[in-house]
Amino acid sequence: MNKYAIEVVLRERDFAVTEEVLTASAPRAWTEVDMAEVLREILGAIDRAKNPDSAGTRHIALRGFSWIVEPAEGGVVIAIEIPMGAAVAGPFDADREQLDALITRTLQRQPTLAGVPTSPTIH
Repeated sequence: MNKYAIEVVLRERDFAVTEEVLTASAPRAWTEVDMAEVLREILGAIDRAKNPDSAGTRHIALRGFSWIVEPAEGGVVIAIEIPMGAAVAGPFDADREQLDALITRTLQRQPTLAGVPTSPTIH
């Protein structure tokens, strides 16, 4: 198992909330499916920080957010910003350009949902 941290700062708050997440595979071996799950974990962490009582019941759409992959001590981090706040996940033992390209491919290949989600959407 591989472990990484997600640090979340919500708008209008001056403190961060940190979660740890486990992944089955190493970042250098991630596929688009793995990356989609990592992105959903990051967005979900933001939602759990903002809405701790409703977390886990909302659909997470992989759209409507800004992201960047940046070098950091121990590898690289993924930073995401959405209207309710921002999160930084990592560090990941991965090549910055390859991880950036994987995120791009993952977001471009998201399947179109058939129908409307049955719960509120995070994006």
